[in-house]
Amino acid sequence: MLELLQESFRRAQVMRVNSYDYIVHPLLDGVPAVEPELLEEVINAMFEMGDMDADLIVAPEAMALPLAAPLSMMSDIPYVVVRKRPYGLEDEIRIEQSTGYSNGEMYLNGVRRGDRVVVVDDVLSTGGTLRGLIKALRQAGAEVADVLVVADKGAHREELEKELGIRVQCLVRLEVRDGRVLVK
Repeated sequence: MLELLQESFRRAQVMRVNSYDYIVHPLLDGVPAVEPELLEEVINAMFEMGDMDADLIVAPEAMALPLAAPLSMMSDIPYVVVRKRPYGLEDEIRIEQSTGYSNGEMYLNGVRRGDRVVVVDDVLSTGGTLRGLIKALRQAGAEVADVLVVADKGAHREELEKELGIRVQCLVRLEVRDGRVLVK
């Protein structure tokens, strides 16, 4: 199962950014090119794995978008984008984002009280993006039905699940060792 995804990670280049091992992968960066067969394998697996009984798919900019759009089409669930810049809309929620290699802000719009949402993202590393996003969704009054992530590359998933009281489902678990990606 997920042979294309696993092999693509085994071939991925690793770059050191400060003390962070950054995996260069089509679904995490758009480089090298995303092959349609790989995207299809991943989208089908996420659709099967996830609780798609939801009102909205929520996707952080930018690399969750190629996942959210086909999932939206497959499930007939609309999606909203968590943006990296503010619009200044009335109910906009500012999210503090802290990743393994940067800190910043994101902005949640288009989620209403009572919405049941599925969060889709490309990678879980430190949990900083997901932690901020889940808190913002709860502030908006949404219910998080599921969290679907392509790759878990950190050791923070279980801790995040306990802290936030959510389930985080990942297609693959990764480890970077000696400059190479290991698929667990």
